[in-house]
Amino acid sequence: MPPERVIVLHFTEWGRDDEPEAPSDFAPVFARLTELVPATEELRPGLVAMRARGPARYYGGEPEVARALLEFARSEALGAARVGIADGRFAAEQAATAEPAPADGVRVVAVGGSAGFLSDLPVTCATDEKLGALLPGLGIYTLGAFAALPEDAVRARFGPGGVLAHRHARGEDGERGEPVRPQLAAKDFAVGIEFEPPLSGTEQLSFACSTLVEGFIGALTAERLVCTSLRVTLTDDLGIRHERDWAHPRFFSPQDALARLRWQSESLVAGFAGGAGEERAGAGIAAVRIAPVRTDRTASHEPGLWTSGPDERVHHHLSRAQGLLGPAGVGTLTLDGGRLLHERQRFTHWGSAPRRSRATGPWPGALATPQPTLVFTPPLRARLLNAHGDPVEIDEADLLAAPPVTLRVEGHTATGSVRGWSKPWPIREQWWAGRPERFRVQVELDTGDGWLLLARVREAAASAHATSWYAEGRYD
Repeated sequence: MPPERVIVLHFTEWGRDDEPEAPSDFAPVFARLTELVPATEELRPGLVAMRARGPARYYGGEPEVARALLEFARSEALGAARVGIADGRFAAEQAATAEPAPADGVRVVAVGGSAGFLSDLPVTCATDEKLGALLPGLGIYTLGAFAALPEDAVRARFGPGGVLAHRHARGEDGERGEPVRPQLAAKDFAVGIEFEPPLSGTEQLSFACSTLVEGFIGALTAERLVCTSLRVTLTDDLGIRHERDWAHPRFFSPQDALARLRWQSESLVAGFAGGAGEERAGAGIAAVRIAPVRTDRTASHEPGLWTSGPDERVHHHLSRAQGLLGPAGVGTLTLDGGRLLHERQRFTHWGSAPRRSRATGPWPGALATPQPTLVFTPPLRARLLNAHGDPVEIDEADLLAAPPVTLRVEGHTATGSVRGWSKPWPIREQWWAGRPERFRVQVELDTGDGWLLLARVREAAASAHATSWYAEGRYD
């Protein structure tokens, strides 16, 4: 059975690196497109696929469908667009996105010609990153060269993922044909309001947007949804957009969403006032837009059989404290990846999405357990002295040049005498940027306290080094 003819529409300016777009921003465009061609699937924001058979009958042919889609893009002011038509979804997608682009924006691959069209394209078009890096090393640079390999050999060497890429290279769409799966247009929950004249006060803006925020949360509730992450866009009277995504540890209530709007506007008020050292950002906020970034079903956030009273009370009190202190006044601390102890401390504002963790490493030179119970941020200045009262240096062999006898730490009087110490272990990183060598040393005092010291070594002369000591942490 021959592959199904598929049409792919690509909005080329959607989601460019210099103008990133969220998936929710494409929802109203997709909704209007489904009014033109109902059986449509969104492959990703800015790229949609549809079966060619029905639209071709309605418009009188595949080229006519392509012209109607391009006219839709022009009428909606969506920028440049391309249309690709071919046997199968993969070939149609490549026809719409491959360079160079056709002069009229339409590339129609004849029936049965998908394999020939794909043969000259780079092999990375059909493979994942790992396979795409491996095949050129084997002398396979194009989809045509990859398609020429026996499928059994591809399966034995590259597994199911390689077989799927091999079938794409041959102009096929896998065992099940990867048909177009029509989607219902998602409801657009974004809300907005414009102000004339612009508003320059935070409290004034909050009062003006209270009804808007309540309607935003109410519309989601009516659909049995909750918002766990939202995007607030403030546009000043100069047309400059100030966007920020806000996440919530549970889900947004109208009060929570309004607080995020107020916090975001506070950073603009000083600019509107024209404070010293501030670049003017306009006379005030002329428009506000609130859109959901992530939503979830209400049932997923219902309390358990015995409720979640303590968690709700904790969240309530922390949110109230944050409302008084500001967004940076309340947060949580977590351990992250890093070599130095203070680099591993990550502060996340309460209600903000945590950044991606770096804890997986690897981190050569990182401290093994047990960790110091007290970490100094920044590290304290210290002096590690030998028997003559001179600073202990790190020699050319990365060892202590003399036995340490006394440790003195800034802010700690009469720290004590050194009873034992470890060998230094180096932390060498970013040497190309001129970062000096660093070493860690653990010392034990006659008082029973343990200290983690950090030594920074810099070149002082052709054959001499200067070592600066710091206290990074303390073992109690």
